[in-house]
Amino acid sequence: MAFERFSPVPRMIEICGQPFEIWRPPDMESLIDIGAFEADERIPYWADVWESAIVLAEDLANCDGRGLTLLELGCGLGLPALIAARAGFTTTATDYEEPALEGVRFNAAKLGLSTIATRVLDWRQPPADLGRFDRVIAADVLYEPHHATALASVIAATLATRGTALVADPCRLRAAAFPEACRAAGLTVEKTPARRPHGATTGPRVEIYVVRPPAASPALRQ
Repeated sequence: MAFERFSPVPRMIEICGQPFEIWRPPDMESLIDIGAFEADERIPYWADVWESAIVLAEDLANCDGRGLTLLELGCGLGLPALIAARAGFTTTATDYEEPALEGVRFNAAKLGLSTIATRVLDWRQPPADLGRFDRVIAADVLYEPHHATALASVIAATLATRGTALVADPCRLRAAAFPEACRAAGLTVEKTPARRPHGATTGPRVEIYVVRPPAASPALRQ
């Protein structure tokens, strides 16, 4: 597999009491491409698993995804997407970086997951054939000023009428613009209390934005 050129190493992550092995490049900093950064602000954040992805994966682990579709945006190595696929979702993992998707496919093969697809996705130019999904998820993707508006726009374009989007963020200041961006895109948004991954006593706390189309808001379902 192409991902093997990075000489990936395993990282053991506990998800809801279950050990979960995900393979990643051994040194993220060695993957930094100055030219790519200067041209398009690319930094290989995809090459590790961050706290937001772990918290989001924990929330997905006990879901029953059978018969449901799920889209992960900015997936990186795709821990939430992989956990969702294990929970029965038919899953599509997307990222701006093709090497990240190589990592998703590598890990999916290690886990014997066949219900996960991958696709390169630029939020600025989403393809018309991407479709709509019962769940749209993202973890730790709001770290540039323009990301809030771009993410809200992609969620509005891909979330099913009765769907739910979950966006995990480690309480970044940049994320403060996301709720207003969602409302401007015609979405409703709530925020869960911030918490760390189960068992963690240090590190950032993660909050999850729960985003829905107006027709799917709890008040309108009553």
